[in-house]
Amino acid sequence: MTDTTGVIDDLTAEGAAVDALVADLPETGWDAPSPAPGWTVRHQIAHLAFIFRIAGLAAAQPEAFIEMTKAVANVGFDNAVEAALQEFIHDPTEVLLSRWRAERDAAIKALAAVPGDKLVPWLVNPLPPYVLACAGMMELFAHGQDVADALGVRIERTDRIKHLAGFAVRVRDFGYEARNLTPPAEEFRFELTAPSGALWTFGPADAQQRVTGSAEDFCLLATRRRHRFDLDVRAKGTLADQWLDIAQAYRGAAGEGRRPGQFGPRPS
Repeated sequence: MTDTTGVIDDLTAEGAAVDALVADLPETGWDAPSPAPGWTVRHQIAHLAFIFRIAGLAAAQPEAFIEMTKAVANVGFDNAVEAALQEFIHDPTEVLLSRWRAERDAAIKALAAVPGDKLVPWLVNPLPPYVLACAGMMELFAHGQDVADALGVRIERTDRIKHLAGFAVRVRDFGYEARNLTPPAEEFRFELTAPSGALWTFGPADAQQRVTGSAEDFCLLATRRRHRFDLDVRAKGTLADQWLDIAQAYRGAAGEGRRPGQFGPRPS
């Protein structure tokens, strides 16, 4: 896809939705523990600030981004993230909030300026700006959910999550790769019900391996923010059922994920 207008608009709106969770948060709220072990709300926003910083650098200054990744390769990306968190989390709350907003807005502006048919350098492979923006949607969805869980609030999802659902389908094999498993050659069919009630479909209509259910729950599954047993996501076929156990829409270690029933019954 070369037209990034829609995803840029939705990325902007999703960023504003995460911002609204913390804009008026008292100091005690910033220190509330999130479901990610050892991470508070402050860590979640600091992580987003860092991720958007490097996305903005990749889009606006690709050569500088490439040099940065060479340096990161010596210490490992996870260690680089931890070091970046230390740079952000000790800021006064109002400074961290301001930095997150500045990094987010600069990255979105830089991505919007990249022609849709060009590639942006990224951590493993160069990506079209549309795909990198979808990865940004994934980061906002996942870490925004962590913030909402820490604060005990429910996010009302919109059809903006279609970008994330499509991205999760695109990177179906990440879960296999994270566990040193060989991805199946067989394609899957995905049929997901959007927050609006629309049906979103991905993959061949005659595929034997099928995943169906709520698009919101599918995104919670793919970001590992809820356990599959707590979600309205179903599989038909052995491979599809196995995939529900390992689905992840990001590279690298899967992390601990979430336990069945950890958040209690879903509100209707």
